[in-house]
Amino acid sequence: MSEADGLRQRRPLRPQVVTDDDGQAPEAKDGSSFSGRVFRVTFLMLAVSLTVPLLGAMMLLESPIDPQPLSFKEPPLLLGVLHPNTKLRQAERLFENQLIGPESIAHIGGEVKLLLSSETPIEGKKMSFVNDLTVTQDGRKIYFTDSSSKWQRRDYLLLVMEGTDDGRLLEYDTVTREVKVLLDQLRFPNGVQLSPAEDFVLVAETTMARIRRVYVSGLMKGGADLFVENMPGFPDNIRPSSFGGYWVGMSTIRPNPGFSMLDFLSERPWIKRMIFKLFSQETVMKFVPRYSLVLELSDSGAFRRSLHDPDGLVAAYVSEVHEHDGHLYLGSFRSPFLCRLSLQAV
Repeated sequence: MSEADGLRQRRPLRPQVVTDDDGQAPEAKDGSSFSGRVFRVTFLMLAVSLTVPLLGAMMLLESPIDPQPLSFKEPPLLLGVLHPNTKLRQAERLFENQLIGPESIAHIGGEVKLLLSSETPIEGKKMSFVNDLTVTQDGRKIYFTDSSSKWQRRDYLLLVMEGTDDGRLLEYDTVTREVKVLLDQLRFPNGVQLSPAEDFVLVAETTMARIRRVYVSGLMKGGADLFVENMPGFPDNIRPSSFGGYWVGMSTIRPNPGFSMLDFLSERPWIKRMIFKLFSQETVMKFVPRYSLVLELSDSGAFRRSLHDPDGLVAAYVSEVHEHDGHLYLGSFRSPFLCRLSLQAV
């Protein structure tokens, strides 16, 4: 063998290029198409398996609520005295994990006595959700709210979402033992507070984000008007302020700028029905932003100052603000603690 023949035999083989025209290409192409079809069919079957039960549930299951559309004004801008801050985060927690939903705070003493049974009908309706009360200084008159004759306390979220208007403000005379309905057709009447002069009573109408005023003595006795409307949140309890005004606790706000879920749903009752067909109250509460807001109102209802805890990191689900000895004590309908905030710090 010559040297030239040896070099020709040792020449490396050139790689072969497989093109669409080669015999194996159609197999690869068909395999890829087959995999794609399998994926699409699997995805479609999965979508159908999830969608059909969901549609069936929406059609067949009954909703526990029958909401009607409600209209709200655009929430007030969080500017000026309403500008967000973190002042509530300076509060200290008390009795953590030793309490369950300490909603209200009061100084009490003496014996406990039943004054009025919830089984006693008041103008044809039994009391189902007795909520808050305020008492005259002489102890004769007690003003209290019955938030609903349909829903009970454990159903508070259903009451808010349905917008039921069967709440009442009542007056109980401890001498005559008579009960009067001062105001009815209220949507979740909640906190109630006498004025310092005891000439009117304030009642928080939580679902409507406002506070009503009912005159109980003087020339305007029997009359009623709006004390504060279109609040930046949904008011709970009302308590006196040492400045002559009132403290109002709110565990849910109506952010502006921002998106208020409850405002959005208020005009879309069909979405509310669907939500509560599929989810429990406890599940829905997990999607409610934990933004705590405390407002101090003047004696005329103007916003005097605001204390915030965005995301409820320290003071969560604030339902009441009780002022005592230079401090604010913050109650909560869900948190397992009280909070105490020094007024000098804010």
